[in-house]
Amino acid sequence: MAVKLRLKRMGKKKQPVYKVVAADARSPRDGKFIEAIGMYNPLTNPATVDFVEDRTMYWLGVGAQPTDTVKSLLSKKGILLKKELKKQGLSEEEIAVKVSEWIALSEAKTNKGKKVKKAVADSASEDKGAASE
Repeated sequence: MAVKLRLKRMGKKKQPVYKVVAADARSPRDGKFIEAIGMYNPLTNPATVDFVEDRTMYWLGVGAQPTDTVKSLLSKKGILLKKELKKQGLSEEEIAVKVSEWIALSEAKTNKGKKVKKAVADSASEDKGAASE
């Protein structure tokens, strides 16, 4: 049986919330699944992503294939990095250090992007203020 890690749509009309599930590849999108391993809410700012990390690692370890969307969510949370480091044979402490460094680096990148956007918005508002005078 081919197992996929994919999204199951839930929530109300125009307000989607997704469960990340391990399901047989042949079952329909909102149909029967084997196990729920996480949640994804794209409407919050920033989007909320929660995984049961040990179960996610288990399913990836036994060969479950994530869909493109789930793969991007897993990489943003650092779970795919952790899987690759485990595959290389590093110890748990080394993995924890590398993952925490990666998380700090990715947060620094997003904060830098936010600062640049804010600076651009501030300069644009100053230009408008100078033009109106």
